[in-house]
Amino acid sequence: MPRRKRRAKVVPPEEKFEILRPDAAGVDIGAREIWVSVPPDRADEPVRGFGVTTPCLHAAADWLHECGIRSVAMESTGVYWVPLYEILEERGFEVWLVNSREAKAVPGRKSDVLDCQWIRRLHTYGLLRRSFRPTAEIVEFRQYMRQRDTLVHSAGDQVRRMHKALTLMNIHFQTVISDITGTTGMAIIRDIVAGERDPAVLAQHRDPRCRASVEKIEAALTGNYQPEHLFALRHALELYDLHQKLILECDNESARLLDSINKQAGRDAKPMPRKRRKRTTKGAKVDYASRLHALVGVDLTAVPGLSDYSVATLIAEFGTDMTRWETANHFSSWLRLVPRTDITGGKTKNRRTLPRGNRASQVLRMAAVNAGRTRTAIGAFYRNFSRRKGKAEAVVATAHKLARIIYTMIRNQTEFEDVGEMGWEQQRRDRTLRILKKKAKALGFTLLESSDLSSAG
Repeated sequence: MPRRKRRAKVVPPEEKFEILRPDAAGVDIGAREIWVSVPPDRADEPVRGFGVTTPCLHAAADWLHECGIRSVAMESTGVYWVPLYEILEERGFEVWLVNSREAKAVPGRKSDVLDCQWIRRLHTYGLLRRSFRPTAEIVEFRQYMRQRDTLVHSAGDQVRRMHKALTLMNIHFQTVISDITGTTGMAIIRDIVAGERDPAVLAQHRDPRCRASVEKIEAALTGNYQPEHLFALRHALELYDLHQKLILECDNESARLLDSINKQAGRDAKPMPRKRRKRTTKGAKVDYASRLHALVGVDLTAVPGLSDYSVATLIAEFGTDMTRWETANHFSSWLRLVPRTDITGGKTKNRRTLPRGNRASQVLRMAAVNAGRTRTAIGAFYRNFSRRKGKAEAVVATAHKLARIIYTMIRNQTEFEDVGEMGWEQQRRDRTLRILKKKAKALGFTLLESSDLSSAG
């Protein structure tokens, strides 16, 4: 048999990339120094290193201006990029913050100098994607909300320390009171710290809304008081009160900023009726709902699972300009609530969502769990999806649905309308019926309802 002819090796022609940004520079930022790369024809030394102090950052901006640079791409982890980003933005440069995962240098040739050159080359040919950063007002609002969230978590640590001190003193009134930071619990703890030890006197602090009886509370308050545990309890209580004071300051600063933004835009924040919800330690101390309604233009708290505090957190993360994302699909992808594309050889290797570090995504996932307990269309969707795929995937799917709803409401300025649980079930039945009729028609059959068959018989 003749030998099989070898196929000629096809050598593709060299692909030339189009230069989209000739006046581009690349910056690699570290904790101790930054490295800046400009095109080789712009300076005798196209790569220079600078310090990280403010004068050094201004010197880097001056050098970029002398080299005729207009657009700067930077890669950094942590928050080291923020000062340089703000300085360059104030000086009139077009600043691109890029994800380090998408701007990796060639393997085996890793250094700060090569990184900044590689970033500049990718940015010159338009191969980088710009990370999202909201406007300056939203950035300030976001910082207040993130600081508030940090304080809430720190206050939770103090609550756990109070639990521990009470347990060491064999005081188990947290077993008869669901939340020791409520009216009854805090009144009793403050009285204990003040020196009261009589269980009958402490039990008189019971709030009328408390489900536990006075006798049960009195029995739970009979403990073994020790000075070292009382010392720890007093410190935890003082720190908890301090955190609550600081949380209120964050709320006041956020309210002041929102009022300023609405006033500059000529919007009036009309008071809105507060929805009755269970009180939580994360509950807002000011009226966010009215201010955010004036800022956004729609009532996002009408969406099941979202409170005024969660809406404030969402707006602080992505702002009010939905034109930054072309469609709701792009917005959901930025939130990492959609399956990723990982296809090799025509086969799907992995469809899991990317690791989430987005605070807005975390809020939407929590809102999805809360919405799953409601008798709404979204709640029905969550429970139906949970029965079929499991709760973990139901949370992601419902959060994705909430993200699309929020995007559409803000982008199109439309209010949320809930068809209810029964309405969603009817829509699902009609959709299933349409699919079955379409499949039957494709197979050459006609799908009839049981009522039609009985009348024909």
